[in-house]
Amino acid sequence: MTLVVALLRGVNVGGHARLPMADLRSALTRFGFVGVQTHLQSGNIIIDPESPGLRQLPTTLETVIADEFGLVVRVIVRSKKELAGMAAKHPLGAGQSDHSRLHVIFLETAPGADRVAGLDPDRSPPDSFEVRGREIFLSYPNGQGRSKLSLDYFERELGVAGTARNWNTVTKLVEMMG
Repeated sequence: MTLVVALLRGVNVGGHARLPMADLRSALTRFGFVGVQTHLQSGNIIIDPESPGLRQLPTTLETVIADEFGLVVRVIVRSKKELAGMAAKHPLGAGQSDHSRLHVIFLETAPGADRVAGLDPDRSPPDSFEVRGREIFLSYPNGQGRSKLSLDYFERELGVAGTARNWNTVTKLVEMMG
């Protein structure tokens, strides 16, 4: 097995669902997780494959976070191989020098083709998106702040939970995973 990254949805955003990463690392270590690393405060956790319960990792982490911190948080997991393959090239990144304007939404499951077909490509020009399996790649040329291509929009239209990260975070996680 290979390293995995667990992506927490909605922690430490706008003062809500506060979850100090140092406390989370300590709690996970107490529960037997090995090689726990975090990146930023937005809920990016790298875990060694020697950790117990890796096959049920999303459920296990959701339970630990609820029991230890009283928070209900969705956890989406990708292997090192999945993340590295996906991060090799952002399909909308050509000519985009500011990688903070490139994002990825990681979905729990791949949405149905009919749901993807129902997405509005002209919802928020000049922003654009491309759905590839369990990821949605986004480009926000003028920044994400006023875009109508939000996580809530995609979750509602696709019927699948997700969590978003900017491209700089994705590439840093790949780097940290070695």
